[in-house]
Amino acid sequence: MDTKKLFSKWAIALLLFGFGISSNANNLQITGTAVSGSNISFNVSWDNSWNASLAPSNWDAVWIFVKYQDCATRQWYHAAIATTGNSTVSPLQVDMVSDNKGVFLRRSAVGGGNIASTAVTLNLNIPAGTYNYKVYGIEMVNIPQADFQIGDGVSAATYSSITINAATQSGGLTAATLGGASVNVPATFPMGYNAFYSMKYEMTQEQYVEFLNTLTYDQQKERTGIDPISAPGTGAFTTGTAYRNGIKLVTSGNNNTLPAVFACDATSGVENNVDDGQNVAMNWISWADLAAYLDWSCLRPMTEMEFEKICRGIAPRVAGEYPWGTTDFSSYSTGSIVSGTAFRPNENIATVVNGRNLWQSAAVYAGTGFGPSRVGMFATSSTGRASSGAAYYGVMDMSGNVWERTITTGNASGVSFTGALGDGLLTVLGDADVATWPAPATAIGAGSRGNGYYNPSANASRTSDRTNATSAPSTRSYTTGGRGVR
Repeated sequence: MDTKKLFSKWAIALLLFGFGISSNANNLQITGTAVSGSNISFNVSWDNSWNASLAPSNWDAVWIFVKYQDCATRQWYHAAIATTGNSTVSPLQVDMVSDNKGVFLRRSAVGGGNIASTAVTLNLNIPAGTYNYKVYGIEMVNIPQADFQIGDGVSAATYSSITINAATQSGGLTAATLGGASVNVPATFPMGYNAFYSMKYEMTQEQYVEFLNTLTYDQQKERTGIDPISAPGTGAFTTGTAYRNGIKLVTSGNNNTLPAVFACDATSGVENNVDDGQNVAMNWISWADLAAYLDWSCLRPMTEMEFEKICRGIAPRVAGEYPWGTTDFSSYSTGSIVSGTAFRPNENIATVVNGRNLWQSAAVYAGTGFGPSRVGMFATSSTGRASSGAAYYGVMDMSGNVWERTITTGNASGVSFTGALGDGLLTVLGDADVATWPAPATAIGAGSRGNGYYNPSANASRTSDRTNATSAPSTRSYTTGGRGVR
């Protein structure tokens, strides 16, 4: 691959459209894991990486964390990363974090293209013992510190058209200034001004399976729709692959002691096969399910102000705009997926136009055969921001596919959120237990932005639409998923 030529093309796209992306989203690979003493080594590769000097002047990264299993108790724990002894080689660098819960791997210099298999070594700080290990990775996008605009003047329940800057983040906002039926927002609430990372894609079904397979029997029972003692082949959330969720129980649990084993099996047969929907967005989850996953992975929920920052970036607001920065809107359903690609890594829709997103009106929607698609599906080697549906900084699927769970500014429970991160540990029943996060049982303080693959109103897909910003459904929904930030 000619990296120099590829990045030249990327730089132009980034300048003109805010973002350009190559094909084959969500191809993160972690291989060759080996342990020697306190060191764990592995190789990492992924597609569509960038470090851009032109607008939006950001980069992508992979959030890497390690879990270890006590061979005596079979319990899984989160590994701390030591402050020294961590290394990689060009083109990557290791960025440490203050809580030592993981590291970010990213390009060390300006460039773009796929990251070939690259060696990484991390130094673990864990108790002496006999363990199994697993390295996990989540693709992320850097959202730089910057002033940005919220509200668009026309969307339902939209914020007032104001700018979020250092002064608003440090001084807080009154309800009257913020508008949109909000309450007073303190300076401790993450408004989006400060830099953070966002998951590049919505959580996938494969990622949720990886999470489930580290939980205890009782935790799995709480985080799925079935008893782990159920028969092999039982859907974890639904019968068959209704609404395109293919997570199945493949090995039954045992009498509240041994957990079950789950897998992706969208095309019943050999589980985790190439056509089993690993990269399809996770649906059928509640606020409690998403919060547990984010706590387990040491991420946190995004706020709805951060949602608008991710979508709009530093660009001027456009009345009625969608996350790709225009008012173009070309909706599709999973009924339009190219024959032979369903549930595969190349799942796609052939037509390329601006404003592509996965949203179905009541007239198109046709029951359980419809559902979310492969994350990042609209991006190809020739698409720009509007035709791939990319947000300003390169985050995918902020509109359509599945609803995004966000922390609301519409009530006291929401604005009490301080941005505290997950610590990798859950309660014995599998709940997140991070202070200031909305309660798992009630979800009060959480809401939804960005629309899902089915909703009567397309307007909910707009960047500034807050129709469901304070809705707090505590039950599972076939149109709801989410992502985290850090």
